[in-house]
This record gives sequence, C-alpha cells and structure tokens, in this order.
Amino acid sequence: MSTAIPARDLPGMLDVLVADPGRPRLTWYGDMSERVELSGAVLVNWVSKTVNLLVEEMDAAPGSVVVVDLPVHWRSVVWALAAWRCGATVVVPDGGPADAPVGTPDVVVTTRPRAWADAHRGGADLVAVALPALARRFDGDLPPGAFDAAAAVMTYGDVISWAPDADPERVALEAPGAAGVAFAHLLGVDADAPGAGGGERLLVAGDRPAGAVLRHLLAAWAADGSVVLASADTADELRADPARLARLRETERVTAGSL
Repeated sequence: MSTAIPARDLPGMLDVLVADPGRPRLTWYGDMSERVELSGAVLVNWVSKTVNLLVEEMDAAPGSVVVVDLPVHWRSVVWALAAWRCGATVVVPDGGPADAPVGTPDVVVTTRPRAWADAHRGGADLVAVALPALARRFDGDLPPGAFDAAAAVMTYGDVISWAPDADPERVALEAPGAAGVAFAHLLGVDADAPGAGGGERLLVAGDRPAGAVLRHLLAAWAADGSVVLASADTADELRADPARLARLRETERVTAGSL
C-alpha cells in the first residue's frame, strides 16, 4: 500500500524512507561496474549528516542558494535532499559557473572547485566532492577555505540537530527543464509520472536532465517507492545491451521506468 506524502513535507518523506529502514531506496549503478545500495536508513543518515554540515558551517536556510554542480549521481541526490531539508534553493547549472544564478551563490557543491574560484572569492562556501564510493578525500588541490566533503560530512551526527522549515512559497529548484519549482510543489506527485503508482521500483537514466531526475526520484519516494539510478555512461551501455538490461531489471525487481 502506498503512503500519501503531503506536498511541501520533505521531513515527512524522509520519515517514510526510514519507516522500513532496511528496505533499499536508492540503488546506484555507476561507471566501472560500481554498485551502491542505500537503504532508507542509510540514505537518511547521509542526508542528516549533510544537513548538519550545511546548517552549522554554512548557515543554510530559506533564502540560501546552493549550487549542485555534480553529475547525476547518488551523491548529488544526497546534497539536493540536504539543501531542501534546510529550506534552501537548489540550482543545477547546465554547463558550469556561467549558468549559475545572477550574483554569488551561498554554497557551491562541485567536483570542479577551481572552476568556482571566483564565486568562492566572492563569499560562497565551496564544497569539493569526490564521487567514488570509497573516497576518503578529494583527489586534488583545494582553494583555501574550501571544504572536502569526503572528510567533512562524516564528522557530523547521524540525526539532524536542527534545521529550519522550508517556506512553501520559495523556489526549491532551478534547473534546465525544471525552473522555478516552489517547495509547495516539489513533492506534488503527478498521477502519470513514472513511479507515482505507489511502491514502484523505478529505473531512471542518469543522462536525463538533472532536474527531471530529481523530480522522478522524489515522486517515487513520495509514493513509498524506490529507485535504481544508472549513470549516464551505464545507461548508454544498457541501451546497447538488451540482455544486460533485462538481467538488471530482473535482479533489481524493477517495476517502472525505462532507459
């Protein structure tokens, strides 16, 4: 039976994810055969740690702008969820710094910290993210004052200490194809959206626009479902190998979505 999640209620959605704590909620298929499975408890644990970092170190709150300059990845999902839990606006630039909002963002989360040096000098907190699952530090030089996410996130508690409530009228998401989505509509589940039928196991391709991917994931979780997310290159490989795609769908018990 699906669980109805009120629109605007991201904390409520996170509560649903841990109601069945051991159930897989996000399974990532990355490059080089990487597979990462996050149960509801583990996913919310990552989100909670990241929320604490954003609030305690960067004062993230309604009105803050958090640029998530990451490829579609399980880590980008965690950062978006954490920013939303702080009530901040998530901006997903199409190409890089030139596509960021006018003015200086408050926080930039990126795999390319040097590309955002101007924003950092202008006052933005800069967070460098290493994508590999076992990474313990960012592989590269960091600008002075930048945070290394691999090290910083793990020092924070597994339970959210405190986070402000989102303002339902503020913009939650700015991204190509999903511009100006307010918090009041962020968790609105379209009955025709993939994964919106309740309890579905949704397959999502990572080469789709990042904003659309995030909305698909939210729709699945808001309907008490789960997600199998394939990286851009992995999605291409699966399309070219129908037998491999069929095995993945069977192994992961995929019930909705296509590549």
